[in-house]
Amino acid sequence: MFQGTASSVGKSMLCTALCRIFKQDGLRVAPFKAQNMALNSYATKEGLEMGRAQVTQAEAAGLEPSVLMNPVLLKPTSDMGSQVIVNGRAIGNMTAMEYQRYKPELRDEIRSIYEQLEASVDVVVIEGAGSPAEINLREGDIVNMAMAETADAPVILIGDIDLGGVFASLLGTVMLLTPEERARVKGFVINKFRGDVEILKPGLSMLEDMTGIPVIGVVPWTDIDLEDEDSVTQRFRHVRGEGDIRTGIVRLPHISNFTDFQMLSMEPDVSVQYITRPDQVAQQDIVILPGSKSTIDDLMALKRSGMADALVRHARAGKMLMGVCGGYQMLAEHLSDPEHTESIMAEADGLGLLPMDVRFHAEKTTVQAEGMICSDAPWLSELNGARLSGYEIHTGENTFHDGARPWLRLVRRGDCTTDALDGIMNSRGNVLGTYLHGLFDDGRLWRAVVDRVRIQKGMTKASDAPKTIAEYRERAFDDLAAHVRGSLDMDMVYRILRGEV
Repeated sequence: MFQGTASSVGKSMLCTALCRIFKQDGLRVAPFKAQNMALNSYATKEGLEMGRAQVTQAEAAGLEPSVLMNPVLLKPTSDMGSQVIVNGRAIGNMTAMEYQRYKPELRDEIRSIYEQLEASVDVVVIEGAGSPAEINLREGDIVNMAMAETADAPVILIGDIDLGGVFASLLGTVMLLTPEERARVKGFVINKFRGDVEILKPGLSMLEDMTGIPVIGVVPWTDIDLEDEDSVTQRFRHVRGEGDIRTGIVRLPHISNFTDFQMLSMEPDVSVQYITRPDQVAQQDIVILPGSKSTIDDLMALKRSGMADALVRHARAGKMLMGVCGGYQMLAEHLSDPEHTESIMAEADGLGLLPMDVRFHAEKTTVQAEGMICSDAPWLSELNGARLSGYEIHTGENTFHDGARPWLRLVRRGDCTTDALDGIMNSRGNVLGTYLHGLFDDGRLWRAVVDRVRIQKGMTKASDAPKTIAEYRERAFDDLAAHVRGSLDMDMVYRILRGEV
């Protein structure tokens, strides 16, 4: 089991690496995280919802993602509460205190699910959450040392040296554990190191002498680009890619599923950044409104900040504006939430850029789906009839008005064929939206969007074949595995796995 001294020390990334390493070594391996708090989620083939981190780890292990790998998912809906998803289905919204009281009921369920997963593989790579030294939360713990006890798993503790204070954080974490918990910690990993490891060696020896726990690896910093977790991500703070076609993703207060946009900067001529200010909108060629866990609340935040007016000006100037899921809903004329499914507000005016209304309801749609492009827009003509796969995770349905210009129809939902309008665009063809997450992973749609801008800017269309996320991830998994394998004492890892330490 991998636990960390804090959030964002690299637990998910190292678990992903170990899933691929064990797979390469011929073992049947599966990831597991008892409870994940994330806004990036995924709909499985069964139409169940789970965290994206375990989806990435499952792909590294060569497995189809399953909610057995992430039985509890918390999706924050405000600073005080979260939607609670158990075994892939939402059971309601809870405040932090309500969830603390509810957690004991989950222990037997988590144990049963873990045992079911464990029986199907040779190795389970378990990921903790935050820090096991959050002593105020120890009594209700279901994801760190309590999970290690449930699985009778040895623990490897990870510290992030890039933030500074790694020796204090590792030693302090161990000292705050109970003697029984401390006995489970079999090794330390120092992650995100930059420089000459020789400089670290005196500190490593002192840490080992103080704790009796060996340092089993120092993992250098890497920029291998795989999906990372929510608001602490470095992704929000940097421009990715180099190019003259500037793409801005609006950083909403309750942004969700920003994993949709991993591929964007891999397109030639494109740079991508997350934007929060009206003046940044004017600098972009393409703006994307992403998904949101609190659509109306985030829409109101855009209005208060001046971003809403800036987005309308951007669209009226003929520049590209795309909405995905909650971002698509914000483009509507009117949004209503009479049951207060997502907001305390019962209704709100949208940005008024697409001829439709949105009505939220308590029932949540979580399903894998396939869409077919059906557009009369010249820039999409070469893709007409093309099928793109994705998944839906949303509440709310659209009512389309006169002038709605279809560009994407659903032809499959789950195992059933269908024929339903999903995505529409405006009359100029520069504002469009969809409920489908993952549409950019294929590469073809994003290529068409960027080519439209290339032509507007007097550039030529790209001539190479568009990249796909699947091709990229396979290379990235192998690169990450090689990077981590070369940094860890894998003999010690296997000894820990066999219970010899």
